Amino acid sequence: MSVHLRIVTEDEADIRLDRWFRRHFPGLTQGAIQKMLRTGQIRVEGKRAEAATRLSPGQSIRIPPMATAPIEDRPAPSVDPLLEEEVAKLILYQDQHVVVLNKPFGLPTQGGPGIKRHLDGMLDGLRHGSPERPRLVHRLDRDTTGVIVVARTPGVAAKLAASFRTREVQKTYWCVVVGRPVPVEGRIDVNLIKIEGFLGARAAVAGPFDTDFARAITDFSTLDHAGRKLAWLEMHPLTGRTHQLRVSCAAIGTPILGDVAYGKESDEGNTAVVEGFATKVHLHARRIMFPHPAGGTLTVEAPIPAHMVETFRDLGFTAPAPLPPNRG
Repeated sequence: MSVHLRIVTEDEADIRLDRWFRRHFPGLTQGAIQKMLRTGQIRVEGKRAEAATRLSPGQSIRIPPMATAPIEDRPAPSVDPLLEEEVAKLILYQDQHVVVLNKPFGLPTQGGPGIKRHLDGMLDGLRHGSPERPRLVHRLDRDTTGVIVVARTPGVAAKLAASFRTREVQKTYWCVVVGRPVPVEGRIDVNLIKIEGFLGARAAVAGPFDTDFARAITDFSTLDHAGRKLAWLEMHPLTGRTHQLRVSCAAIGTPILGDVAYGKESDEGNTAVVEGFATKVHLHARRIMFPHPAGGTLTVEAPIPAHMVETFRDLGFTAPAPLPPNRG
């Protein structure tokens, strides 16, 4: 193969250079890419570059001789029709750039030890004949339901990841908590530490001698309540920490209903469990609003899951139906 140039497309804006190469030349290892960068065989706009260089549309990339077929020459893999049918049931919104799904309760976002079925493993069902595999842009806990965003291409994934990093994304969660917050609205501002365990990472409020912590900020308001027994909260996380909403609710003395991991054990049982109500975690990603990669702002809402529908009915809470997706 001879040396040639390739131009960065609009869709590839903000992708790291090494990831761009792995996208177009899937047979290349990271070590091979690093070596070609060190020796100046790979250049951007005629200049040496680093693996972490972020690309811009219109830039030229020097491609050295390599015996690796570009991704465009590979046919799109076949996809199980049953998988396509299964993931299609989760779609709240889709276009050529993004897909927004309604993640069900109990489905992990990604794989891990002992996890065979997860959302990431279902994304081939969204290829629709494309050689590009869709990519998750963010995560939800296994027991959290609701809106989750998927990018159709690496370029879109890079743009959306940048929006999440710069906090241009607005997320709204609904939850049912045990007790009633006092005051009924406000801001929860706590320092969290991460605890690794057999069942994965957990979060806890940092103690006075903890130094390796992350600040977690969440705005909340009470939408309805059943006396002092249970309350329906709307929450807006301003930061993105592991289990932020779950530990924040517990920190103000109102654990999320069914969240035994963050409820306290007592002689009467776990404080997150209320007799007569589902023991599933009552936390739902209701709405997400983010800059659409092709312009404008996309807002998508998800209906609450079946166990929360039942709880709302029993408590007399009235949840409005989700609004249709809106790109303004």
